[in-house]
Amino acid sequence: MGRAEFVFLSASANPGKLTEMRAALLGVAEVLPRPDAMGDVAETGSTLTANARIKAKAVLSAARVLDAPSLPVLADDTGLEVDVLDGAPGVRSARYAGEDCDDQANVAKLLADLHGTPSHLRTARFRSVVLALWPDGREVLAEGVAEGCIGELPRGSGGFGYDPVFLPAPCERSFAEMTLEEKDAVSHRGRALRELVRLLGDERGDPRG
Repeated sequence: MGRAEFVFLSASANPGKLTEMRAALLGVAEVLPRPDAMGDVAETGSTLTANARIKAKAVLSAARVLDAPSLPVLADDTGLEVDVLDGAPGVRSARYAGEDCDDQANVAKLLADLHGTPSHLRTARFRSVVLALWPDGREVLAEGVAEGCIGELPRGSGGFGYDPVFLPAPCERSFAEMTLEEKDAVSHRGRALRELVRLLGDERGDPRG
């Protein structure tokens, strides 16, 4: 396999996201961990795009201060939108159960909020925005969506976040029951990253897209 055409710094501190990004961009881009000395980034944006941009800019600034390599940054923000909850948790998906909550607390709150909701009303989608930001301010933005539903109980041991309770259409298996390759083929993040690759190809005049 040839050398990757792009090299990015990841804006995410989530090892699960980093693994998925590397898998989806294999052979196209190398994704390096963000600087070790970086602290948490306050995601204060009102949209997924705003939060992705906040994280990307924070990593670029930290890289300059820490004399890290001057590389473009790859950031994403993801929201789970549940129809019967009017689109919640949405942009607050990572903090649904509180500012210092973990994945288990978020899942528990979601299932509690949907308690007694019949299966046909448990429709939902994951939405991911992926942003590539260069030190000169140039950016490429892509979005991916995965439609599905929320299960009544967690299923599977893979993935992270809401994966054990999100079943992508046709709602047969949860993301947590899938291999990384199976999830990447149908997931919001996989779709967003493939769109990013297409857009990067367009910028370079690459007919492969």
